[in-house]
Amino acid sequence: MQRPEVEVESLSVSTYRIPTDYPESDGTLEWNSTTLVIVEIEGGSASGLGYTYADTATSSLIDVLLAPLVTGSDALDITSNWSRMLAAIRNLGRPGIASMAIAAVDSALWDLKARVLGLSLVDLLGGAHENISVYGSGGFTSYAIPRLCEQLAGWAGQGIGRVKMKVGREPLRDPARVSAAREAIGPHVELFVDANGAYSRKQALALAFRFAEAEVTWFEEPVSSDDLEGLCLMRNRVPAAQHIAAGEYGYDSTYFRRMLEAEAVDVLQADASRCAGVSGFMRVAALCEAHGIPLSAHCCPALHLPLCCAAPRAVHLEYFHDHVRIERMMFDGVQAPVNGRLTPDRSRPGMGLELKRRDAEKFRI
Repeated sequence: MQRPEVEVESLSVSTYRIPTDYPESDGTLEWNSTTLVIVEIEGGSASGLGYTYADTATSSLIDVLLAPLVTGSDALDITSNWSRMLAAIRNLGRPGIASMAIAAVDSALWDLKARVLGLSLVDLLGGAHENISVYGSGGFTSYAIPRLCEQLAGWAGQGIGRVKMKVGREPLRDPARVSAAREAIGPHVELFVDANGAYSRKQALALAFRFAEAEVTWFEEPVSSDDLEGLCLMRNRVPAAQHIAAGEYGYDSTYFRRMLEAEAVDVLQADASRCAGVSGFMRVAALCEAHGIPLSAHCCPALHLPLCCAAPRAVHLEYFHDHVRIERMMFDGVQAPVNGRLTPDRSRPGMGLELKRRDAEKFRI
């Protein structure tokens, strides 16, 4: 069979700002809206879609620097396109906006390639799992305890076996909030906490044992993810049933490799919308396989569903309240969990997503 010749005919970028349904905050940040950057690539009588959650400056970078670079290229040669984009941002810096811009373009290229070939993205990548477990994620520090408990118990009632809440804004109140959450979800649902790096080492270690009283099994970013020694200390000293997780702020393979070599985490997190797209995420998946460490996807559930199903070491993805709501509003083809697991629709080519243009237009900026 002859390889099809597919040229990238056009690349367009659009930006949307969606208000939250309630003020949201974690241990170190507050927000009341989320910005979504969408890339659409045309080629070979097909269209590919990719996206990231990033600042509006990301759109400008894509439009001015990356779109001219990719337009006219071989749409099926994703590695070459990815390498050229990485080379083009050399003087801008790899972490942050530049990697998120590449992420949206790279994901759109993968989506386009799968559609041209008539395959779902998970089948193009090679499926390792039929479906993937999710954990309900929200429990923001801006929530009063009744709202916190209602949200977490709601996920538990849907058959989701793991839920996560934010901690770290008011450390003295955190044990009571965690205890209330445990009571709300009952004894059979796993409880995760995420400090977003808000605690000092000694604070985090002391609170790990307080959280253990509520059977917390996951402590995410108890200290800054840049503090590899602190993460390693936590991993070695917290109760055995408690897993230390970090990695959501990783943008390149070197970051993840250093975290793994430092033995800083029990579970490595990665976010394809930050670590340069599908191409970057699958490289992180390979590192996890080489080091024998589980992989968990951070946020963006619709994007991560096919990637986690293609990653042998993936154990679950984050079913993040804010992004679940946005993806349902903005895209057709978003899957809902059944008994706590998401299954990709392999009858739909690519990621299986279509932009709801009419619904999206009111949020466009």
